[in-house]
Amino acid sequence: MNCEEIRVDMREMTQEDLAEGARMMQLVFRLNHTMPQTPEYAEILGELFAERIGEGSYLAAPLSGAAFDRIRIGRHVYVNSNCLMMARGGITIEDNVQIAANAQLISNNHDEYDRMILTCRPVLICEGAWIGAGATILPGVRVGKHAIVGAMSVVTRDVPDFAVVVGSPAKVVKTLDPEGFAKAGE
Repeated sequence: MNCEEIRVDMREMTQEDLAEGARMMQLVFRLNHTMPQTPEYAEILGELFAERIGEGSYLAAPLSGAAFDRIRIGRHVYVNSNCLMMARGGITIEDNVQIAANAQLISNNHDEYDRMILTCRPVLICEGAWIGAGATILPGVRVGKHAIVGAMSVVTRDVPDFAVVVGSPAKVVKTLDPEGFAKAGE
């Protein structure tokens, strides 16, 4: 994953950028006010993510964030309610990921001196990872394959494959046995 920081000057947004941002905000509003598990809900979700969401994936309302056009979601992903996705730096969620309620995926921040400048680095949630309730994933972080981020953890650094991290800042407390996933039928 390329974690180089990019800087975005919000004063230089084009009319097209602003119009697309408004369109996405309106789609998120509609999604958040539509009966879940209905064809209308699925249609809005499909319009918001277009070809960037895989088969069998579902995001539960309410959802909030920005730059939804920079989010890629794999197959069979479940994102529970109240997820914040600040995606200016890009967010990729691979297949079979579970994200619990109130999680925050944040790929952008503000420059310390010029708040109109966004500092952006991508977030990558690898295959089979599980993000616990209320966890926060910060810019530039890679959560490894089958890793677990404990509830309310703040992840400031990459999480190795098969690691279990907890706390603020999150620290590795356990490493899962990769063979356990093979035995579980994966």
